[in-house]
Amino acid sequence: MNRTATDWRVRILSALSDPTRLDIIEFLGKEERCVCEIVPAFGRAQSTISKHLAVLFEAGILERRIDGKRTLYRVKNPMLFDLLREVDALALEEISELKEAEKSLMESAR
Repeated sequence: MNRTATDWRVRILSALSDPTRLDIIEFLGKEERCVCEIVPAFGRAQSTISKHLAVLFEAGILERRIDGKRTLYRVKNPMLFDLLREVDALALEEISELKEAEKSLMESAR
């Protein structure tokens, strides 16, 4: 299947658009972890976490490795953390602008 850059952007950004999946990425960090470690950390059903892991894997965000009966996951490319830092910076800038606008409205209402 031939994918364009836009198709891959959509796939990656869609996979990142879920809070649980972002939490899984943060939990993994730069380590490789077994599903047996990931599931208890989130207090959700194994099937739910496995679905989230599958979405991240299919989007090319995670790599997985089978070691006997254990399935291990890790973030495929550490550049992902750079992307998340950029998203954080955008979000903080937007929050700052909203706070400034709110402050201006409050001052003009006085």
